[in-house]
Amino acid sequence: MSSSSRFFPTAQAFLAAVPRPGRLCFTNGCFDLIHPGHVKYLEDARSLGDFLVVGLNSDASVARLKGPGRPLQDEAARAAVLLGLRSVDAVVRFDEDTPLELIRALRPDILVKGGDYTPETVVGREDVEARGGRLVLIPFLPGHSTSRIEQRIRTGRGVTVE
Repeated sequence: MSSSSRFFPTAQAFLAAVPRPGRLCFTNGCFDLIHPGHVKYLEDARSLGDFLVVGLNSDASVARLKGPGRPLQDEAARAAVLLGLRSVDAVVRFDEDTPLELIRALRPDILVKGGDYTPETVVGREDVEARGGRLVLIPFLPGHSTSRIEQRIRTGRGVTVE
């Protein structure tokens, strides 16, 4: 499957095109600038199951969540980069501020979020657990964040991690 055929505009498009793979893992985010922390996080998420779907915030959703200067890359570019990673099997776009409806439609077995969340703050956790699935929180790789990279670029300091 080519990268473009693994980027889906809706949950329904994904469900129509992809037969239910074994254990489905799901995570989501803006993924505006992919950095080593994202790569490690997505590798860890993929290792938990048989197929990893990344819910990708649409451009409008990113702008609402992050402010008028974001996203730095449009959703097609962000999806292409994600799909270039070995760990990502498919990307599904969503326009809402949270992925709750996408999670309900995809019915993942494993819901994955970063270590900055607590179980109580993860959208969709209750739905996944009610069906016998589980939540996994993956610690961040220290020193990496898109906001920090953006700030360093805008202030002319480059992207080197200190």
